[in-house]
Amino acid sequence: MFIVYPDRNLEMERPLSTDPVQHLHTNDRFKQWRNWSGFWFIGLCNNFAYVVMLSAAQDILTKQQSENTTTFNTPGDTLAMESKDVNTGNRSRYDCNSFSTAAVLLADILPTLIIKMTAPLVIHKMPYGFRILFCVIMAATSFLVVSFSSTIWMSIIGVIFASTSSGFGELSFLSLTVFYSRDVLGAWGSGTGGAGVFGALLYAGLTQVGLSPQVALLIMLIIPFTMLISYFFLLVPPPSFLQWKHNGSDHTIETSEERRRLMVESEEEQETCSQEDRRPGLGLLTLTEKLHIFKGLMPFVCALGLVYYAEYFINQGLMELLYFRTFFLTHGEQYRWYQTMYQVGVFLSRSSLCCIKIRKLWSLALLQVLNAVLLLLEVSYQFLPNAWLVFSIIFYEGLLGGTAYVNTFYFISKETEDSQREFAMAAASVGDSVGIALAAVTAFPVHRYFCSL
Repeated sequence: MFIVYPDRNLEMERPLSTDPVQHLHTNDRFKQWRNWSGFWFIGLCNNFAYVVMLSAAQDILTKQQSENTTTFNTPGDTLAMESKDVNTGNRSRYDCNSFSTAAVLLADILPTLIIKMTAPLVIHKMPYGFRILFCVIMAATSFLVVSFSSTIWMSIIGVIFASTSSGFGELSFLSLTVFYSRDVLGAWGSGTGGAGVFGALLYAGLTQVGLSPQVALLIMLIIPFTMLISYFFLLVPPPSFLQWKHNGSDHTIETSEERRRLMVESEEEQETCSQEDRRPGLGLLTLTEKLHIFKGLMPFVCALGLVYYAEYFINQGLMELLYFRTFFLTHGEQYRWYQTMYQVGVFLSRSSLCCIKIRKLWSLALLQVLNAVLLLLEVSYQFLPNAWLVFSIIFYEGLLGGTAYVNTFYFISKETEDSQREFAMAAASVGDSVGIALAAVTAFPVHRYFCSL
């Protein structure tokens, strides 16, 4: 009797002794889910205006320039409209749009490029709360300006507002990921990829049911406010995170007692806790140190820039010239499905970080350049038998672009020192914008040359 009761009591007490630890594990899983979901929605909302604004602005420009337009086009369709709508009298065998798509792309990327080249040097002085409010205001303003624009320049200004919001938001949120575990990078990448698919489908659906582009854009005002809700109510801020004020001297976030206990549990949890609870100290870096860090990032920046140069040279310089007259789809429908396949490829690859990681970024850049060369030869010699092969190449192009994006920032986060990580994540984001801007400049003479044939 004496021997049995103590054993029974110990068995009854054992589950009670583990309850606090299990509770902590449950709380951690819930926080991880909230943070992952928060970054996914933030990524989607941040890129949404950038993705939609190009086609939506062109819809409104088309309405302003042609009073004979009786229907509104879906995203991408307006950038490759049939010649009877925009190119009356154009005898080019490529059925060219008289207004190159690269012109609007420049308005969409130049503000982003300027922000990414200058903001990382001073942005640490602006608390994250104010950064998010600025992005939301810029995105909402872009929808309002383009919706009520009455001239070409008003529409271009609206596109610039969208570009400012997207560029400022990208470098801010990439910097913010260093305060959380690395899996939120996958959530951010997946969300930005989803913006293309969701934006295209939503805009197409709203206009397809008969709504004008103006009304569709006004409905989309809900997107910036979704970003606001995701940031302030879905993300779990690290302890002592300074939301509304800048502290230039103290850049260390204290670790809570609960976290200390979890850090003892396993090496994996210890790494996660240190990732979430350490503030990198961006404000302590001098200008010389920042320039030295950026020099070390050049292999990442150049590889990413080359991927995006080839990618957007295809999208803005070649895609509207890839027209198969004997195919069952019209020119506008072909272009629309090219864009759709590209966005699906980007979404899938930006969501793949949890499954596959690729360190050889230059191999992705080389493969993307080969894609651009192949499609340039197709535009010149038209040797592919039908559009189905082009659809597959465009889908593959999107896969390469999205894979390069998420892996670039994942390995920067992994290989950069703690005190440099926040600046490195923001500074490296300039790579894709430089590539896109150069692609837009290159697309002008290419478009002009082929349309003159």
